[in-house]
Amino acid sequence: MDNTVSTNPPGVNSGKNKYKLFAWLGLALALWIFIYLYLQRAANFFTYDVLNLSSSSHLGSSVAFFAFDAPKVMMLLVLVVFGIGIIRSFFTPERTRSMLAGKKEFVGNIMAAALGIVTPFCSCSACPLFIGFVETGIPLGVTLSFLIASPMINEVAAILLLGMFGFRVALIYVITGLLIAIVAGWVIGRLKLERYIQDWVLERRRNNTSVASVKMSFDERVKYGLNAVREIVGKVWPYVLGGIAIGAVIHGYVPTGVLASFMGKGVWWSVPAAVIIGIPIYSNAAGVIPIVQALMEKGAALGTVLAFMMAVVGLSLPETIILHRVLKWQLLAVFIGVVGVGIIIVGYLFNAIL
Repeated sequence: MDNTVSTNPPGVNSGKNKYKLFAWLGLALALWIFIYLYLQRAANFFTYDVLNLSSSSHLGSSVAFFAFDAPKVMMLLVLVVFGIGIIRSFFTPERTRSMLAGKKEFVGNIMAAALGIVTPFCSCSACPLFIGFVETGIPLGVTLSFLIASPMINEVAAILLLGMFGFRVALIYVITGLLIAIVAGWVIGRLKLERYIQDWVLERRRNNTSVASVKMSFDERVKYGLNAVREIVGKVWPYVLGGIAIGAVIHGYVPTGVLASFMGKGVWWSVPAAVIIGIPIYSNAAGVIPIVQALMEKGAALGTVLAFMMAVVGLSLPETIILHRVLKWQLLAVFIGVVGVGIIIVGYLFNAIL
């Protein structure tokens, strides 16, 4: 029998492990920064020296675009998803419902839209979240503000926009998405359309605001972030690379004047057309951003491009199909109409002022 008594006070080993984890994270971040800073040189070397393509050719321009943007976007995606994953570890569906329960409309709309940015829910989570919110007694308009903001204002997209276009464009994306979610939810709430929720959902309504208390250590939150990278990046990378490939073709082969002629500021129908085109496209914000970058490089107006992007991620056909399981067609039509009009107004507004 070992009678050795540890002289280390409680928590010392866990503290050492935490410092070791911080050191590994710091080393990984330093390596990430080093690689990121040399991506452009590596892409040019691969395109023009290894493949011996001409920088003035359409193919050379497209390949250089893809060779630079593909690793850049994937590296940004991994870093952002990991960081946001740690933040998201503080939120659970129960805690989110508890924070929104009992809030008055408009105040609740603002809180719901803000929570939609940081909570880990997408269109696939729409049905269970909607049911849980209705059961808790959260008003319909507040619930829809959350469900609009959660997919539309994608934090990964915001960071990618920041890296590609700067602070102003990223801020415009976040603010306009918040305004659409808040106003659309408030308008739908004022219309008193609860009778158009599917009957089986209304039957489950109950007042239950209990919250599961979840406490995680720093190590567990890091693991949560790594799991988020594995799950999210593992699902979206084909769409991201597909979007970059489309963007590369647009960048290399589409003349600048062509897109400007039907997606420029002077074309009055470009914004609603962009929304209509964006709805049936199945993608995510990370996958559509490289297309946005290429469109803007070729002369497309910022408002038109933002309208297209918001329609793809906020009014996608798969989300509409999923929502129909909990919303009758009358309420679903109002939801699509109000959000669609909001996106079109935003598109026109920013084409006018930028």
